[in-house]
Amino acid sequence: MIKQLRIKDYILIDELTANFDTGLNVITGETGAGKSILINAIDIAFAPRVSKDVIKHGKEKAVIELVIENTKHNLTNLFEENGIDNFGSEIVLTKEITQNGVRSRINGTMVSQDFIKQLKNYFLDIHSQHQTYAFMQPKYHINLLDNYAKESYGTKLNEYRENFKKYQNMISQLENLKTASDMTENQIEFLKFQIDEIDSASIKSETEDEELTSELEVLENAEKLKELTGSAYWAINGDDGSIMEALSKIKQNISKAASLDKNLEETEANLIDAIERLRESGTELRDYSQNLENDTQRLNEIQERLFLLDKLKRKYGGSLQSVLETFENLSKELNAIEFSTQNIDELENEISQTKKDLQITANVISENRKNYAQVLSSLIQEKLEKLELPKARFEISVQPKELSSDGCDDVEFLISTNISEDLKPLAKVASGGEISRVMLAIKSIFAQSDDINTVIFDEIDTGISGKASQSVADEIVELSKYHQIILITHQAIIASKADKHFYVRKSQYDETKVEVYVLSGDNRIKALAELAGGEINEQSMEFAKSLIEA
Repeated sequence: MIKQLRIKDYILIDELTANFDTGLNVITGETGAGKSILINAIDIAFAPRVSKDVIKHGKEKAVIELVIENTKHNLTNLFEENGIDNFGSEIVLTKEITQNGVRSRINGTMVSQDFIKQLKNYFLDIHSQHQTYAFMQPKYHINLLDNYAKESYGTKLNEYRENFKKYQNMISQLENLKTASDMTENQIEFLKFQIDEIDSASIKSETEDEELTSELEVLENAEKLKELTGSAYWAINGDDGSIMEALSKIKQNISKAASLDKNLEETEANLIDAIERLRESGTELRDYSQNLENDTQRLNEIQERLFLLDKLKRKYGGSLQSVLETFENLSKELNAIEFSTQNIDELENEISQTKKDLQITANVISENRKNYAQVLSSLIQEKLEKLELPKARFEISVQPKELSSDGCDDVEFLISTNISEDLKPLAKVASGGEISRVMLAIKSIFAQSDDINTVIFDEIDTGISGKASQSVADEIVELSKYHQIILITHQAIIASKADKHFYVRKSQYDETKVEVYVLSGDNRIKALAELAGGEINEQSMEFAKSLIEA
């Protein structure tokens, strides 16, 4: 669960620490006070991408830190593989957002955004307006059903998906082979000519042309190089007035001076070392000058070789690397063409058999889906009845389709909230209050079947009141027995069930600030009274007290 949220220089918050408890954590406050900032901060801590706009105006960076208590998952191996210190049950997630980028750390160790996303799947489920939209789209329904029933057929479904990828690769390979086999004889001959042209050049490496160009430059300037290096050698080691002769006299003087003052011994040693290195350099220059020859034959060979390589580069991509890549691709293409009709027939037979095997597996998965669809439909319908939708009917439709990466089923959630209406797609539910309760029902069922520690609801009570509010409150309390719940609400009935009540207030003096308080005693009663009646008076205070005592 999330034990603590720490925020610094984030949007309208200078610095804030919120300590959450187990059970139900409620966040209330006036409209526009900034309640969603807390939820968004938690979400952003796990998000792969974050806008720099969340940095508070005038600040260099924003920091979000979560302290998570892990009591359900063994992450020892995962942490060891990523070089992360293990702090036992406590995990510290830190996200730093600057103008130049985003950095995430786990227990002080820098980690990738993919790792953070993976970690979120263990600990957090956020239900927002965006997720409501996603839940209502049919394309997500099959994943929701499969996730609910993963213990039953999840392994078989994963195996099916892997085999379906292989099936698609075989189809792609077959199409390439058939395309290649349709080439004309002239096209095949031209392909062979290109391959032979590159192959006969015997290119030694991707940088052969660069190496030959360097060698050519030396050969073309052999006389000048011989003159320059020979002259340098004679300047160093000549008979009269050479550098070595002058240095020898200097060394004698310094040696005498060092015998009189030991402080000069290091200078003497450095001078001796310099003389020795200069002598070695002179020897190298002499050898280089003596061995340098005008090799006209080698010069012509290099020029001819470079001419050939340049010709290939012009034809096949502009660089030797491109030429070699082209050779590899052309060779593969020719090999594919030379694939016999028998090989194509064998691949077609293999594809046919694979499709049959996939269909058999898909049918097994489909039967499982239909069974679990009935179970899940019944559970969700029971939840809807408890949430003051007694006439609601909920059904998960599983219809056949062509084989795809997820099997042979189209899955869609259907609902009717009025007895006189037929079942319709979930996306066509009109009432905001009905949508909220449907989402809570679905979320409650899924939350009970997974190992997620924390479930966050951002205004799940939209569009409800009266008995519906009470039923939603009771459902959330029931869910909080198994998970830590953090939610934003505008309903006094729901807020009164909180194990911990946070109040968000926005102040606007010299600058706009958002502050968060933990309410208890009279302060909490006043907040509930304001939620219930819009203002604090004797009647609303009495109602608030009755909610807490209920």
